[in-house]
Amino acid sequence: MGHKKLIRFRAIATYGNVLQYPENMPGTWHEFFKNENPITLELACGKGEYSVNLGREHRDNNYIGVDIKGNRIYNGAKIALTEGLTNVAFLRIQIGQITNYFTKDEVSNIWIIFPDPFLKKEKNRLTHPRFLHAYQQIMKPGGKINLKTDSKELFDFTMETVAAQNCVLHESIIDIYAQGKAVGPLAIQTYYEKCHLAEGRTIYFVSFSLPDAPIELTGRFSKDEPNDDQDDAETPDADNDNEQ
Repeated sequence: MGHKKLIRFRAIATYGNVLQYPENMPGTWHEFFKNENPITLELACGKGEYSVNLGREHRDNNYIGVDIKGNRIYNGAKIALTEGLTNVAFLRIQIGQITNYFTKDEVSNIWIIFPDPFLKKEKNRLTHPRFLHAYQQIMKPGGKINLKTDSKELFDFTMETVAAQNCVLHESIIDIYAQGKAVGPLAIQTYYEKCHLAEGRTIYFVSFSLPDAPIELTGRFSKDEPNDDQDDAETPDADNDNEQ
């Protein structure tokens, strides 16, 4: 592990807005934030650009960036602390274990921003039915799941999953910039989005809600396969992507 990473891991261990594998959290998040405001998750948050920016704009909502990579969480957590954004926090866990940290109806909305599309392992995609099944255990009815991606494969897969699981589709956009849809939350640009736009990639967006009926883990989705997520303490080069 590089010297900079060690410094950042030591720093987030002292940050009051970063929780690493915390115990006894389900049902207590409103106590943590000291209010009853709605909670939005940013999954695979990286540097937490969405959590920080949404937290700035909507002080009457709470935002939690979730990621396994503490080296990246450091960036958003430090900004939130510096700016006094008490409605922004970060949770360092494996997303596949999300139900261990939230209880039923505790989460209002979810943002998934430029996640790994896992082109060869679709079961690891964050809009795979096994993840939707987990989200269904913690989200309020009608809560929105928002995906922003440069991967047509992930976008198409998500649209197929939304239809197959009888989810409620709120919005589907191919090329948000060409259609003039990069406004409000969609105008927030992450580190990765800026890189993708510089390369001329198309940016896709889909927003949907989960059905009232349970998500079906049948057919090819029925096998209980192990989660491939790995703690970056076990993979020291996981964050070696030249980010500043």
